[in-house]
Amino acid sequence: MNTMGKPEAGAASGLQVLQPSGWPQPKGYANGIAAEGRLVVTGGVVGWDVTGRFADGFVAQVRQTLENIVAILAEGGAQPDHLVRLTWYVVDMDEYVSNLKALGKAYREVVGTHYPSMALVQVVRLVEPSARVEIEATAVVPR
Repeated sequence: MNTMGKPEAGAASGLQVLQPSGWPQPKGYANGIAAEGRLVVTGGVVGWDVTGRFADGFVAQVRQTLENIVAILAEGGAQPDHLVRLTWYVVDMDEYVSNLKALGKAYREVVGTHYPSMALVQVVRLVEPSARVEIEATAVVPR
């Protein structure tokens, strides 16, 4: 339960969603999350497959990036519902905004309906010239 007496999303995974009273409910992310446990972090993950080939198109790269994050988390004993933060770096904010519906669908299919704290930043370019998106992930596995 939170301070308002409401059940916490993700409570089963040891996470407490932080939603200040009176704030509008965020869509597709959380304002904040409190967690206690073992930290699992990724570097900047891009949308290439095991052969180093990039998926074709922005949404396909996001899907592959999320799949890559889930695979890295699994190596560390974490699951998508342990995510507490995602930082997205995109080379074109308009490309992100114009694909919100498809991005949401891909996110739910790969990660599920757990929405950690997120930040979205437009950058001039990424290290990999073919990359359209790069995402850093932080997860906390409960003790």
